[in-house]
Amino acid sequence: MQFSTKTIAPEKLKKASILLPIYRNDRLGVAAATFDKLTGSLIARTLARGDLAAKVGSTLLVHGFSTPSQAVTFDRLVLVRMEGEQATNKKQFTEATRSGLRHMISTAATETISYLHEAEVSSKDLAWKIRCQVMVSNELTYRTDQWKGNREADASKLKAVQFAIDKEGSALASKGLKEGIAISAGVQTAKDLGNAPGNVCTPIYLGERAKQIGKSNKIKVQVLNEKQIKALGMGSFLAVAQGSEQPPRLIVMEYKGGPAKQAPVALVGKGITFDTGGISLKPGAEMDEMKFDMCGAASVLGTMQAVADLGLPINVVGVVVAAENMPSGKAIKPGDIVKSMSGQTIEILNTDAEGRLILCDALTYVARFKPSTVIDIATLTGACVIALGGHHSGLFTANETLSNALRSAGDSTGDTCWPMPLDEEYHEGLKSNFADMANIASRAGGAITAACFLAKFAKGYDWAHLDIAGTAWKSGAAKGGTGRPVPLLTQYLIDRCAK
Repeated sequence: MQFSTKTIAPEKLKKASILLPIYRNDRLGVAAATFDKLTGSLIARTLARGDLAAKVGSTLLVHGFSTPSQAVTFDRLVLVRMEGEQATNKKQFTEATRSGLRHMISTAATETISYLHEAEVSSKDLAWKIRCQVMVSNELTYRTDQWKGNREADASKLKAVQFAIDKEGSALASKGLKEGIAISAGVQTAKDLGNAPGNVCTPIYLGERAKQIGKSNKIKVQVLNEKQIKALGMGSFLAVAQGSEQPPRLIVMEYKGGPAKQAPVALVGKGITFDTGGISLKPGAEMDEMKFDMCGAASVLGTMQAVADLGLPINVVGVVVAAENMPSGKAIKPGDIVKSMSGQTIEILNTDAEGRLILCDALTYVARFKPSTVIDIATLTGACVIALGGHHSGLFTANETLSNALRSAGDSTGDTCWPMPLDEEYHEGLKSNFADMANIASRAGGAITAACFLAKFAKGYDWAHLDIAGTAWKSGAAKGGTGRPVPLLTQYLIDRCAK
């Protein structure tokens, strides 16, 4: 999809397909009023028929029109119901934008000119409104069809979106355009990786994709093999990988956009490219969706790409621990004890609680970069899905400032997270008679005790854990990766630069 801004008078448009906001009680904004005047009250007469429903996000298609003097000519108008010029909130604007663009995509239009950002959105500027439209456009036209024989069967005809702006708004519009394109590209990378089948997206494949992203974006990338991982003392990580024929990889990405002495922000991603549960085997139903168990890793790669595309003045390190969790004669067993990179020993009571076993070594490893902040991202627990469903990612941190910053970034992008407790009482269930800790506690509060396990290894820096098990992908007819939380993470880093 191509995006651009355009300063052009409505009367000069020829054969255009146009998105126009219509407000409560059929009130016309500046753009719609101008078109209405140029077309002899066509829009007002159309609305008077009552065909545009009052519900926010309702749409109505008006087909081609030419004035007798040919002063204005358009192929189609899609009228989009907004709440009101002064009352639209960001959720309403996003949903109305999605409805309008979806309607336009359903037509034969190959390009469209949007005036939707004319609508006022509470506490949001033009840059945000442009960015929102870019991201929604890319979301609606995204396809994962590289493994299909007929790749163009359901492809959108819409290839370009232009945003009609005035000269005063050009700087903000350009900012929104740049951010929207970069974040959308990062989301697409995360989706593509998540949607790839497990026989394609292996730990080695993830490492190669990281190298490609690094080469295109001037990010230093190092991919460590099994021998190098063993030399680091990552016994917990390697224990998970030992049951698979696919060798593990430790992927390290360094983006240096800030001052040399600036402590980096580190993003740590769980990259289990397929999770059978190991000896603690998962049920067969929906096990195919365990190819999405590397979506934390995918979000790190997507965010690193977005940060580099934006050229943010900040230092960011991305660390991905990638492995398969498979049952075999070499696989770890319940009751096994392993030694982590930190020196702490872990009794493995359930081999399906493997994400924390690879992340704990990554949280120890990342300390060598002397980060100010570390955020780990993982499809960690089914318990988080039970607690929060598919709306919010689970947010665990003892740092209130970090919690507020991540929540603010999530609210701004619609990629939301919700704070969960990390109280000391929850650590009690991780005690073991035979090792320094067990890898699981009881079923009660499972997402919390998983985060408490990780907290034992997150030392020397501010730390947050995002459990994205409910938000990283969708099931059913819409099955596929969502690209979350790339928007949240990128916005957090944008906000951090602004401060």
